[in-house]
Amino acid sequence: MADASEKPVLDVRNLKVEFPGRRGVATALSSVSLSIRAGEILGVVGESGAGKSMTGLAIQGLLEHPGRIAEGEIWLAGRRIDNLDDRAMQNIRGREIGAIFQDPLTSLNPLFTVGAQLTETIRQHLRSGKAEARQRAVALLKDVGIPSPEERVDQYPHQFSGGMRQRVVIALALAASPKLVIADEPTTALDVSIQAQITALLRRLCKEKRTAVMLVTHDMGVIAETADKVAVMYAGRLVEIGPVDQVLRAPTHPYTRGLMASIPALGARVERLNQIDGSMPRLDAIPPGCAFNPRCGSAGSRCFRERPELMPVGTGASACWLNMGGTA
Repeated sequence: MADASEKPVLDVRNLKVEFPGRRGVATALSSVSLSIRAGEILGVVGESGAGKSMTGLAIQGLLEHPGRIAEGEIWLAGRRIDNLDDRAMQNIRGREIGAIFQDPLTSLNPLFTVGAQLTETIRQHLRSGKAEARQRAVALLKDVGIPSPEERVDQYPHQFSGGMRQRVVIALALAASPKLVIADEPTTALDVSIQAQITALLRRLCKEKRTAVMLVTHDMGVIAETADKVAVMYAGRLVEIGPVDQVLRAPTHPYTRGLMASIPALGARVERLNQIDGSMPRLDAIPPGCAFNPRCGSAGSRCFRERPELMPVGTGASACWLNMGGTA
């Protein structure tokens, strides 16, 4: 567990991301603030379109044109990085920020052995010699649980199963001992038993190597098993953030409660699964007040007029007027 007195490895402050277009400016992220310390896993959860992956891309400087950071700051290990040029960010990606993506097949080049891809990354970022880089590649494969790494280092991606390929991708993300790893839906393409192995591996490596991890997922089960803290996103904003036990056991935002209620209890026999009625608003059609108000059964008049900011609740924070006491 991370030391609360430590300075965060990642510190995102009031981040706002915009996409200018012919019909005006669409705001993809607004007032997003979060931090992750060494050895800590922050789970970022929400429906598709909530802004989870967009936050990760903004941190890595990978926003597609015409996307831009309009406001806010991103600090990595005490250094501001959102104002760096492309060349400086290229040096940071891989070396200080590692990335794990959903589909390992798109992350690995089928024409090169996994060893060649690992050694290239190691040599590029750590300035190692060829023999030293190969030795580190074998050690990384062993770390992530690849059997017989001395032999498998010379095999191609197609010779690995889906779960083993994802382990190789994790090894690639850790190749240069980055301070931060952004894992975007790293278990979605895998079956349940392999998912459990990968989440356990991520947690172990995070603790052993003191790496800060931002885990992007839509799966509350993965969050419960892996994360120390959880940030819940809706329509480009954080609606709740706090220690994982607190948020999952006693959620304070109606959206988080809806997400939790949609997960069936183990062994329970139900005719219908609970769901949150409606859908997330488009970026160019976010309603005034709280963005969740059209789907919220507890919304009061204030919820339709004023947009709530994150307010302290217990050891976390929630953006809901109902937490102010009384009714909204």
